Amino acid sequence: MRPACCGALLDVNVPVPGRLLGVSQNALRVVIAEDEALIRLDLKEMLEEEGYSVVAEVGDGETAVERVISLRPDLAIFDVKMPVLDGISAAEQIAADRLAPVVILTAFSQRELVERARDAGAMAYLVKPFTKADLVPAIEMAVSRFTEIRALDSEVSTLRERLEVRKLLDRAKGLLQSEHGMSEPQAFRWIQKTSMDRRLTMRKVAEAVIEGTMGTDATGNAADAGDTGKAADAEQAE
Repeated sequence: MRPACCGALLDVNVPVPGRLLGVSQNALRVVIAEDEALIRLDLKEMLEEEGYSVVAEVGDGETAVERVISLRPDLAIFDVKMPVLDGISAAEQIAADRLAPVVILTAFSQRELVERARDAGAMAYLVKPFTKADLVPAIEMAVSRFTEIRALDSEVSTLRERLEVRKLLDRAKGLLQSEHGMSEPQAFRWIQKTSMDRRLTMRKVAEAVIEGTMGTDATGNAADAGDTGKAADAEQAE
C-alpha cells in the first residue's frame, strides 16, 4: 500500500435526497472528485479500508455534480481546485438541492476558502495532506450535520426559524457534550431520538436541555430533571 496523505481537519462550523443515515460508515456510498489521480487513488483506498463504498471517481466538478445527481450517494468528497467547475461551486449546486453532504479537500487553509466552503453548503473541510484519522471524523461530522439540516427542513418552514432552532440545537448539543461526554453526532442523535420518543419538536427538546429541565438517565435515555435527581440520590443511598 502507498503512504497515506497526512494532516488536519478544519471544521467549517456549519450545521449538516437520499436516505437519512446515521453515522455508520459501512452504509455510506461515496462520490470522489479530485483532479490529481494519485490523490484520488489514495483517497479511494483509505475509504474502502474503512468500509465505505466508492461508487464514482471523477476529475472535474461538472462531472462530479452529474454523478451525484444520477447516483444519489450518501456523501460527496470534492477537491477545491478542479477543471471545468471548482469544488466549491460544485458543492453549492449539491447543497442547494440537499442531494448529499459534501466534504471539501484543499491544499490551502486560508480563512477565505473556509468561509466560501461554508457559504457553499459544505459540511466539513480537510486540508491536504491528511490521514484516515482526519478523514473519518470529518465524514461523520458531515453526515451528522447534513442529517440535522434535513431534519430541520421537515420541522421548520422558514429560514429565520431554521436559524433560530440551529442556535438552540448548537447550545443544547454543547451542553450534552460537556455534561455527558457525547460527541456532536451523538448529541444530535440523542435530541432527535428524544424528539421522536416524546413527540416533541427538536426545538422543545433543545430548550428543555438548555433550561436544565431535561437530561439523561443512567442508561443514556431522556429524563426530566427531577427524575435524574432522584436517580442520583438513589445511587448515593446505595
